[in-house]
Amino acid sequence: MKVRVDEATCIGCGVCENLCSDVFKLGDDMKAKVLLPETDLECAKDAADSCPTAAIIIEE
Repeated sequence: MKVRVDEATCIGCGVCENLCSDVFKLGDDMKAKVLLPETDLECAKDAADSCPTAAIIIEE
C-alpha cells in the first residue's frame, strides 16, 4: 500500500508515530513525515484510522 500525509491537515499530535514508528515520524515542523511511502505494515492502517484529522491517506 502507498502511504502519504496531508501536511496541511496534520496537527502533529504524534499518534501515528506512536502506533507505527517504522512508517511515521514527526518532523522539526511538528508535522508527520512518511518514512516508508510503500509498506505492508498493518500499523500504517491503524495509524490512519486513529488520526484525529484524517491526515493519513492509504492507497491500496
